[in-house]
Amino acid sequence: MARICIYGAGAIGCYLGGRLAAGGAEVAFVGRPGLGAELRGHGLTLSHYDGRHWRLAPEAIAFSTGPEAAAAADLVLVTVKSGATTQAAAELAEVVRPAALVISFQNGLRNTETLRAALPGRTVLPGMVPFNVVGRGPGAFHQASEGESEVEDASALAPFLADFGRAGFALRRHRDMLPVQWAKLLFNLNNAVNALSGLPLQRELAQRDYRRCLALAQSEALDLMAQAGIRPARLTPLPARWIPLLLRLPDALFARLARGMLAIDPTARSSMADDLAAGRPTEIDWINGEVVRLAGRLGRQAPVNARLTALVHAAERQKAPPRWSGEALLAELHEGASRP
Repeated sequence: MARICIYGAGAIGCYLGGRLAAGGAEVAFVGRPGLGAELRGHGLTLSHYDGRHWRLAPEAIAFSTGPEAAAAADLVLVTVKSGATTQAAAELAEVVRPAALVISFQNGLRNTETLRAALPGRTVLPGMVPFNVVGRGPGAFHQASEGESEVEDASALAPFLADFGRAGFALRRHRDMLPVQWAKLLFNLNNAVNALSGLPLQRELAQRDYRRCLALAQSEALDLMAQAGIRPARLTPLPARWIPLLLRLPDALFARLARGMLAIDPTARSSMADDLAAGRPTEIDWINGEVVRLAGRLGRQAPVNARLTALVHAAERQKAPPRWSGEALLAELHEGASRP
C-alpha cells in the first residue's frame, strides 16, 4: 500500500500526486470512477509553464474509488472540493491510522477544522496550493501559474520533506497558516468574476471592468478583515491592501506593472469556471461566502461578495455557463452595493 494517499484526485490532486510519484514517492490516488478510467487508459501527463514535463504510465498508477487506499498511508493529502470535506472526513475517520499525517490542500478557511473534528488524535494541518492547474485532455494536467505550496509547520512534516524536495516542491512552512489562507482567499475572490465572465483568466484580467469587479470584492473583504483584526500574509511583492489600487489602473498601465498576474497559460480558467461548465456545485460558499460570514459576525454586510455569491448560485442552476460582460457585471455589483 502507498505511503502517500491523494484523497480527492481532481486537477490539483492528480498534479500534486503525480509530481510526488514522478519524484519516486509511493502514491495512491482516491477519486471518481471516471477519472480512474482516464488514468488506466492514458496514464498521467504533467506539465509546467516553464516547459518541464513528467509522465506516469498507467501501470505505475495506483487508483481506487474507496477510502481503503488511505488505510496504510503515512501521509494523506486531502484535495476534495470544500463541499465534500464532511463526507471525506467521515470516510477517513474509519481508515486513517492514528500516526498518519493529514494535510488539507483545499480552498477556504474551515476545512481543517472539519477534518480535525472527525479525526481526533491525528495531526491535521492546513495547507494551500496557490497555483492554477488546468486539464489538457485525458490524464493531462498543466500547472498554469507560479507559486509554491504552503503548509503549517509541524514536526510531523519531517519524514516527508525529502519526498516533496525530490518532486520539486519547496513546501513553504508557516507557524500560522490563517493569514496565508486569508491572503489566498483574497485572490480566489476572482474565481467568481472569472466564472461569470466565461473567459480564460488571462483575457478576463486584461480587461479593466472585470478587474474593477475584483477590486470591489477585495476592498470589501479587506475592510472587514481590518475590523476583525485579520492581517493577510504578503504573498506578492505588493501588500494585499494595495492590490485593489493596482487592479483599477487602465489596461496598458496594469499590463506593464502587473506582468506576474497575467503570466498564466492563455487557456487557464478558474476552478469555479470549470465547475460551472461541468454542471458541478462550486466552492462559492467557501470563498466569497466566507467574506459574507465574516461580515455577519461583525454585525455588518458584504453586499458585493453577497451578490457575487448569489450570481454564481444562479449560474449553477442554468444549463449553460453565463457570460457577463465586464461592464454589466460591474454595474450589477455597484447596484447591489447601493441597495439598503
